[in-house]
Amino acid sequence: MMEQPVEENKRKGRDIPDNNHEEEERNNVENGHDKDQSDALPDAFGTKLISNNVVASMPTEKYATHYNMNHKNRGLALIFNHEFFDIHNLKPRTGTDQDRKNLEDVLRKLGFEVIVFQDLRYHDIERQIKQAARYDHTDSDCLCISVLTHGDTGILYARDTQYKPDILWSYFAADRCPSLAGKPKIFFLQACQGDKLDGGVILSRTETDGHLEIDSYRIPAQADFLVVYSTVKGYYSWRNTTRGSWFIQALCEELRTRGFDVDLGTILTFVSQRVAFDFESNCPDSPTMHQQKQIPCVMSMLTRLIQFTRVKEGLEENETLQKQEKRKSTIKGLFTKGK
Repeated sequence: MMEQPVEENKRKGRDIPDNNHEEEERNNVENGHDKDQSDALPDAFGTKLISNNVVASMPTEKYATHYNMNHKNRGLALIFNHEFFDIHNLKPRTGTDQDRKNLEDVLRKLGFEVIVFQDLRYHDIERQIKQAARYDHTDSDCLCISVLTHGDTGILYARDTQYKPDILWSYFAADRCPSLAGKPKIFFLQACQGDKLDGGVILSRTETDGHLEIDSYRIPAQADFLVVYSTVKGYYSWRNTTRGSWFIQALCEELRTRGFDVDLGTILTFVSQRVAFDFESNCPDSPTMHQQKQIPCVMSMLTRLIQFTRVKEGLEENETLQKQEKRKSTIKGLFTKGK
């Protein structure tokens, strides 16, 4: 179903920001060459010491244009959905359950094994992330983690406290999770990144007059990550109380319609287009918050294009229904679902 234009959105539900307010540190990592010097100490994802001795399997040719998306399994997709909080100044995130449902449905259609966690406390989030990092991803194409919550500059909120988002991806660096080395790690974050408002600008039309065979190669531990924020640093992220957040609405619609047709980078460009053009806050009782805009932010460390292959009809070759169900049960058994 196609998204409704601004006028339609104004008639259904209320648009509210996913906010509440730490400057995010961005550091460079040393690459080991004698002549090259680092401009900072720890790396951007929190791994202060990177081992040069970790060896992982090469999932595709060195200069392949696309990631290998033809493994036995698509991979795990974890959704951390937060509606209620124990923190007194954080209001319930009405509409987030619609986001959760839409995201869960579209990720399943893309072939992911989806596991949903509801209103977890910080230590439970960290425990599930560590469990996912310990999982053997050898037969998986990729990993996808989504967080739907309140946020502010450089922080996200669990049910009981705030935390820095790098906890979500630091455990999946290539030196810490070798079975995901060279594979895409995708993160979708629906949360405010501050309290700034974007009133937008009105545009008007103006008239004017062979690859090389190599046995092995080294990659950065922080390579192959894709982190997509619902908004840019410092700004509000909007959520409609009936339809769900603007970003997740647009993301799910684009994945639904283009998921198998174009690469994910292209899809995300159209997600940004949809959020930027089709949505506008509807808060007529608050002139400051009324008719505000939003634009997602993509942070990419990818080294290839991500193109989802179509999920095969029926069962995989040599995999019986019993084996398939046993595999799914084993995966879910590794994670303790939050209530």
